[in-house]
Formats: sequence, C-alpha cells, structure tokens
Amino acid sequence: MNAVVQLRPEERLDWRNPAYAEIFAARAERLQRLRAAPHRLGKLKDYYRDHIAQFITDWGMTFDPRNVERDVPTLIPFILFPKQQEWVEWFFERWRNRERGLTEKSRESGVSWLSVATAASICLLNEGVVAGFGSRKEEYVDKIGNPKSLFEKARTFVQLLPIEFRGGWIREQHAPHMRIMFPETKSVMTGEAGDSIGRGDRTSFYFIDEAAFLEHPELVDAALSQTTNCRQDISTPNGMANSFAIQRHSGKRKVFTFHWRDDPRKDQAWYDRQVEEINNPIVVAQELDINYSASAEGIIIPSAWVQAEIGAHQKLGIEPTGDRRGGFDVADEGFDKNAFAGKHGFLLEYLRSWSGKGGDIYRSVATVFDICTERGYESFYYDADGLGAGVRGDARTINEMRRERVQTEIRDNPFRGSGEVWDPDGEMVKKRKNKDYFANAKAQAWWWLRLLFQNTHRAVVEKMEFDPTKIISIDPQLPELVALSLELSQPTYSINMVGKILVDKMPNGARSPNLADAVMICYQPAASALDTWLKLGTG
Repeated sequence: MNAVVQLRPEERLDWRNPAYAEIFAARAERLQRLRAAPHRLGKLKDYYRDHIAQFITDWGMTFDPRNVERDVPTLIPFILFPKQQEWVEWFFERWRNRERGLTEKSRESGVSWLSVATAASICLLNEGVVAGFGSRKEEYVDKIGNPKSLFEKARTFVQLLPIEFRGGWIREQHAPHMRIMFPETKSVMTGEAGDSIGRGDRTSFYFIDEAAFLEHPELVDAALSQTTNCRQDISTPNGMANSFAIQRHSGKRKVFTFHWRDDPRKDQAWYDRQVEEINNPIVVAQELDINYSASAEGIIIPSAWVQAEIGAHQKLGIEPTGDRRGGFDVADEGFDKNAFAGKHGFLLEYLRSWSGKGGDIYRSVATVFDICTERGYESFYYDADGLGAGVRGDARTINEMRRERVQTEIRDNPFRGSGEVWDPDGEMVKKRKNKDYFANAKAQAWWWLRLLFQNTHRAVVEKMEFDPTKIISIDPQLPELVALSLELSQPTYSINMVGKILVDKMPNGARSPNLADAVMICYQPAASALDTWLKLGTG
C-alpha cells in the first residue's frame, strides 16, 4: 500500500490551531455530492479498501474531552498527520504479508485511537475479517460508556461515520460488550483481557495494547501463536526485563516508532512542560523518550541530555564554526546498517544510514566519499575494527581515481575502539590519567561524547557558562533524529576489576547503535587533534 493521503486544500492543517469549521464544511460538500450520485459509492469503497488512511482522513472522527479547556470541539475530524498515515500503511503491509510487528510509542501519541480506527475501517470495507484486541485488564479493552476503553473508541468512530459507510451498523444491535459486529461485511472485532488473550477465535490480525505491561506474557505468547499470523504489539517501554523489550531488540520483528517529535501538535515547549509536571526523569525517559534502559544503572548519555542538545545552538544563540569531518560506522550485508555522521564545529549537521545488503564495503566507502564531497568534509574517521579494516584499501583506490580526475583527496583515518587510549598521560577526567581511567579507545570516545552532552545540558537547561569548543548541538531537521536519540541513550558503562571504564553498546541484547556509533566516531577526541596536526603539515 503505497498511496499517499491526499489532503484537500482546506485540510492542510495548522496542527496547533486547526480550522475544523472549514473541514466540516468541506466534508459536508463531499457528502452532498456523493448522495447526489449514490452509484459512485461502490467504487469509492473499492478505492478505500486499499487506502485505509485516506478513508480515515476523509470521514473519520475522534473524541477528546480535554479540548473543552481550549475552547475546541470535543468531537473533531480525524485528520491523519504524516506519521499516523505512515503507521496505517506500515500495519496494512504487515497484515497483507502475514507478519508480526511491534509499535513502540511515547505516551499521548494517539495510537489507541489510530489502531481501533484502522481495524474498524478494515472491517467495514472487507468481508470476513476478524480483528482481535487484548490488554492486561478488561476495562482497558471495553467498558461501555468509558471513552478510555478501546472498544468505546471504536464504537464512537463507527457511529460518527456517514451512514453510507456504516454498512447497516446500529450501535444497540451490533456492539455488545467485548464485541463489535459489522453486518454488511460479516466482519467482527473481538476483545479479550488478562491471561486469556488469544484463547478465543482465530483472527485476521491481533493488537495487544500496552504489551510491555502484561503480567504473564509467556501465556499470551503461547495462546496467540495459534490465533493469528499478524500479531501487533503496541506499548510504551517498561524497562528491558519483559517480552516486549526483548522482542523489540531481537532484530526479528518489524518495528515502528511513534516518538513525540513525530506529532506536529507537540514541540519543545510541550516536552518541557511534561518534564516539569511528571517530575521523574525515569518516567520521562521511558514514556516520552522511549528509553528502555531509563532505570538501568550506568547510562552514559541520559535521554534528558539528548533532548536538550537538539537545536542547542539555536537555544544558545551561537553559530557553528571550525572543522568539517565525518564518522563512518561500517556494516556488512546483514541486519546492521552502515551509518555516517557529519559535523561542522560543534554541530551535528548530517546523518544517514543505509543497508549493506546486496552490496559490498567498497560501494559503501564510495558512498562516504560522495557524501564528503557534497558536504565539504575534508576527512572522515571509520571503525577500523573487524569489517572496517578493509576501508583503508578501498579509500586508497578511490583517492587515486580522484587524483587522476584532479579532485581533492579526502583523508581517511582509522578509529580502533579496541585499541589504546588517546593521549594516555593526559587527563580527560581531573586527577585521572586517561590510561588509568579508560579500558580502551571506545570507552574514552564514548566518555568524551558524554562530557560534550553534559556541558551542553548545563548550558541549555541550567544556564551555566560554556566553552563553545566543548559542547554539541544536534540539527533538529536531521532525517533520522528519533532513531539517533534512542540509540544515544542505549550504551551503558561499568568499572572493571582494575578500576577502568568499560562500555557496553548493546546491553540486554539490544541491537548495535549504528547511528550513535557514527556520531561517537565523528566526535572522538583524537580526531580534532589529528586533523589540526595534518592541516599544519606536521604529520
């Protein structure tokens, strides 16, 4: 399903100040045209059957009692913003491919409304669908009259559709407790709760709400294995010690991320208010920043620091100056991705990842050279451990071709995380020589990145004086910003038997943080010293 939701001119919303009156008027006009030509209804339903996101945007309604305080109607058009549209298409693909999926989300992201609206729309437009919903408590699935429950949301959604699209549905006849039936298509939505999730009918697809909070996930896993080919787990994180977190980091599931930054109704001011009201950094990290390790000990870069650094140069009123270089984390043809980060002075201004599948390391090195040429990076550093060992030879070949074409060479510099620390007799941490404090170059580089984030957080949040050469700012327009923000807070540190810092990039079986590794390599402390040294011609 690759269709893009077509918002009509009157529906190009200012998401924070929506003109709902214009949208209602436009819908009324479209409905009047449809009723004047009822023979078009069948073809329109055929179209919507494969364009569920468009159906919701064209006719869907949602309910939010909190709108009263803002003098906004409580019943409002369900106009999907881009990330919601993307999720509907992503789920539709999982269903058609009979695949399991997992959606991780920030709190108040609207995924509950989105999931029931999507399921109800599919049931209204397709024959014989059985859509299952489950949660740890029955009241979360269905409590008639309580708009917090999933099925009451579904009843509201269907009831507020134009009668042409309800297919003979009558609330009093077709929506008993834990069941919603669709008479025209013979489809049905069913609900279950607790350990009995999955013990009922076979289903076309099955949503588990707040899956990270199930009391006995092993029982649910066993039951649903025989119930559906398209299980969809949805939840905010609840630490790493649960089935949801394990599945999310296993590399075996298709994962969709709904971060608060994906919601055009929310901005940094909204986030700051939430932080103040919640007043609990662990809750903020888990439920807003989607940080699974928020309660773990030894997080190198707390999520609160990451959020403060996004657009820090704008908040501090400074412009980046200085060196331009990149960091390259190398991947093979498997599950991990190549990642490249580019900086200008303190500003992280470029970020990109790509799969190595179907290619080779040479092709990825060529991609890096193209990026450096386009962005004006004079050098890049690369992970020279393991697979990255071959980068040097490929880079030499490419630079030889550049010389033949009278192009400027781009310096390639190895970063060996397993190697010795930079400036061993120096003191990155006061009164501790680097060689006595860090187990290897990787630990030192991650700790340096931590110090940059800490300095910036103090400058932005605590209004402390700062050295512009010892901060970091992240461009808020980076295309993979959400993924990076999650990865930066993943690595943890510990102290080994001789008192040195060790870094674990993949705690509790998490995937390798390729984007964050690229940033770490780009900013690692030896880089600036080496670049300056080479520019001065002393190397």
